[in-house]
Amino acid sequence: MSTATLKSRPLTFQSIGEWLSIHWFQIFLTVYGMWVFVPFLAPFFMHIGWDRAGKAIYFIYSFFCHQLPERSFFLFGQKSMYSLVEIKTAWQDTINPMILRQFIGNENMGWKIAWSDRMISFYTSIWLFAVAWSPLRRKIKPLPWWGFALLLLPIALDGITHTISDFAGIGQGFRDTNQWLILLTNNSLPATLYAGDAPGSFNSLTRLITGLLAGLGIVWLVFPSMEESFGKN
Repeated sequence: MSTATLKSRPLTFQSIGEWLSIHWFQIFLTVYGMWVFVPFLAPFFMHIGWDRAGKAIYFIYSFFCHQLPERSFFLFGQKSMYSLVEIKTAWQDTINPMILRQFIGNENMGWKIAWSDRMISFYTSIWLFAVAWSPLRRKIKPLPWWGFALLLLPIALDGITHTISDFAGIGQGFRDTNQWLILLTNNSLPATLYAGDAPGSFNSLTRLITGLLAGLGIVWLVFPSMEESFGKN
C-alpha cells in the first residue's frame, strides 16, 4: 500500500500500523541513531562550555553504561585514552568504580564520550550494520539461531571475565595484567598488548571486536526477520 493511499484514509490503529510497516527502518535509523550518537555530544558540549548540557548527557547515559574513564575514549585532549594511573592522578587515588566513573575529563585531558569503548563498538555497529544491510535486504536471509549464539558468545565471555576480574578491584584483576595471555603466548607479543586498556591492547581490542561481532549478529538475525514479517502484512 502506497503512502499516498494511507494519507487519504482516516487515521486508525490499522493505518498507523501499515505506515509503521512501511517506514520502520527509517524510524529505527532516526530514533536509534539519536540514542547512539548523542553521547558523542557530551565532550563537544563540555569543550565549548555548555557544561549543563554535557553533564546532563553523562548523567542520563550513566544508567546504561559504566562510563569508567580508563575504558573510554576522550575528545579534545592530549590523548584518545588514558591509563588508570593517569586517571587517578588527575582525579582521585581510588579503585572504587563508583568514584572513578564520575571523572568526565578536564581541559587538558579532554572530555570522555558518554559511552565506554565497548558500548561505542556495540551500539554504533548495530546502526552501521543496519545501514549496510539496507541495500542488500532482499538478498540476506535471517541468521540461524546457532550463528547468532556464536556471534554473541565472545562478548558474553569477555564481559563476564571482565566482571569477575573487577571483583579484585579496578586495575587489580587477572584481566588487567593478562598474565595468563603472557603464558599462553610465551610472552612473544609486544608488551603493550598484554596489560592495561590502552588502544591496541588485548583488552581494548577484544572489547571493540566482540562489540562488532555482537552488533553484526543482532542485525543479521533481527532485520531480515523484520523485513520478512512486515513484507507479509
